[in-house]
Amino acid sequence: MAEPLAIRKVFSQVEEVRSAAGASDDGGPLRRVAVCVVVKNPYAGQGYVEDLSALVEASGEIGTMLGKEAARLLGDPVESYGKAGLVGSDGEQEHVNAAVTSVFGNAFRDAIGGGEAWITSVTKPAAPGEVIDVPLAYKDEVWVRSHYDALAVRIPDAPHPDEIVVIAAVANRGRLNARVGGMTAEEAKAKAAR
Repeated sequence: MAEPLAIRKVFSQVEEVRSAAGASDDGGPLRRVAVCVVVKNPYAGQGYVEDLSALVEASGEIGTMLGKEAARLLGDPVESYGKAGLVGSDGEQEHVNAAVTSVFGNAFRDAIGGGEAWITSVTKPAAPGEVIDVPLAYKDEVWVRSHYDALAVRIPDAPHPDEIVVIAAVANRGRLNARVGGMTAEEAKAKAAR
């Protein structure tokens, strides 16, 4: 059993979009939620470390926690999801990548009620307050274009140099007024039912 990561804070953001370009379709408001956890980086200041398994193994607990809270704040069934992370200057980008691997992703997916598609993600080194755009895609089929989206997230005081920020994001639907074609969510559901 991996040792839990030391959490400094949890930060959440909820956004509701009701119209775009002066129009709204019949799908109701688009709700996007990001839940972020700021943790101590166990490898900060150590230079190159070959084995990052402590982060990988501990990330499952974080994935469950963030997924449950994101689903709760969304208040609707999750249709889209994405993950992201930031690492402070005493760490390296690979540290935050270790925190959002499939161990994190599988726990996040289970916590929101499943999903079949690969979870889109992005990571980067950052100073406190930097913005990261968390990519979103339909949870059961990555080729559903209406759900390609992003959510801009900024934590004013994180990451500190010795920290990692792990982010789970969800949405209740695709973009408002999506009209660029491709597979629909309904077609993806029918395909999965076959």
